[in-house]
Amino acid sequence: MEITVEEKNRASVLRLKGKLTAIEAPELENEVRRLIGNGEIGRLLIDMKDLEYISSAGLRVFLIGAKAMKAKNGELLLCALRENVQEVFDISGFTALFKIFPSEEAALGLDVLS
Repeated sequence: MEITVEEKNRASVLRLKGKLTAIEAPELENEVRRLIGNGEIGRLLIDMKDLEYISSAGLRVFLIGAKAMKAKNGELLLCALRENVQEVFDISGFTALFKIFPSEEAALGLDVLS
């Protein structure tokens, strides 16, 4: 799995590419904890348009991140879930736990016409 990070519109945007299994989950957890622990981020957006698969270990990382962001009065946002990843979120009940947006632009409020 590839992880990239960018600061955009007062948010940290974490992009995932590939498969998020029990093997990759610790790497993602470390990156999420690093971003949250490194200062004052109000929003952490995880862009999953290139995420092909997610396991229960991956879902656990999102819960950890959401709890850590809530403790800092911030929020964890998700966007661009592929159909198969969305299905995992729906079946596990995670859809109700997160704010999920169709695109990065929608999540960051950049899709508003001027």
